[in-house]
Amino acid sequence: MLARLLPLLALLALPMPAHAAAHLVSPWPNAAQAEVRSEAARLQSRDPFTPGDVAGAPARAVGAQLYLPLHAAPDHSTPAVVLLHGSGGLIAERGERYGRELAGMGVAVLVVETYDSRRDMATSFIERVLNITETMFVADAYAGLAYLATRPEIDARHVVLAGFSYGGMAATYALYAQMADQLAPRYPDGRRLLFAGHVAFYGPCVARFRDSRTTGAPLLMLYGQQDELMVPARCEEIADDLRRGGSQVTVIAYPGAVHQWDGAMPRGMIGRHLGDCSFMVEPNGSVVDRRTGLRMSGPFTRKLILGLCTTSQPYPIGRDEAVRMQSNRDFGAFLARVFAAPPVR
Repeated sequence: MLARLLPLLALLALPMPAHAAAHLVSPWPNAAQAEVRSEAARLQSRDPFTPGDVAGAPARAVGAQLYLPLHAAPDHSTPAVVLLHGSGGLIAERGERYGRELAGMGVAVLVVETYDSRRDMATSFIERVLNITETMFVADAYAGLAYLATRPEIDARHVVLAGFSYGGMAATYALYAQMADQLAPRYPDGRRLLFAGHVAFYGPCVARFRDSRTTGAPLLMLYGQQDELMVPARCEEIADDLRRGGSQVTVIAYPGAVHQWDGAMPRGMIGRHLGDCSFMVEPNGSVVDRRTGLRMSGPFTRKLILGLCTTSQPYPIGRDEAVRMQSNRDFGAFLARVFAAPPVR
């Protein structure tokens, strides 16, 4: 993989065509009718439990699905999005639908399958939450960026990372320099290849980083005002950290919306509430529960910490097509700005 990646990264220093992306705002195409190409991909990732475990983490092959515009040219001119799923796993409404819609508008989409690629570690919902961590999602995200850099169609300097819920937390974590320094692919001269932007769809604001330095890329945070998994004050706290760390952060809260407004489930109650969970990521990569001081060192301590901060109270979830249309416009406008901007360095 490295032998293929280095010469292709060298090409990224060449001028690339400007991206005409105003059409990303609206209207979005019908996913079922979008003319796109789709193919399976294989990423070379790893399994770090926490940010402090990256260096010694074992390798992991991760599956993904790549959606390409039907006539994507092999001239490194197509911008892209890497998509991370949520704690419920990959669903068509947040994988195939976004993949086909965006590819229909000229943007390649790499949908990463973090959970199914680790079936040897966990299969049930609870097992996955305990054994497959946000850091593994971040590792997969950067493995996806490395993979896209090998594709002749992709402008790897204009790739946005977006995630939903659990994946939204990971998309935010990936913005911190502490994560990128360890996981971002490198140019031949040692510089990092970075995401051009980050988007968190209703990603609970659970963890702060004591070292708030960022890669400099912008972040878009989207959530519903009635989403009980979100703690607005904590989200603003993290947004302010990231602004001080060097990134532009835009927060949009949709009135009346709850969790997963772009899914298929009707309005109802589901799951366990984690609004009281609050972690701190230390400069050495350890994750500490801010309420008890316990360090999350493995599945056992993770189970203990989550058991203390979650409750049996369910939270509201439900599709809202009007909110989805608005979030599409906001997401598309963000992509248009990022794809038109110079690459992050």
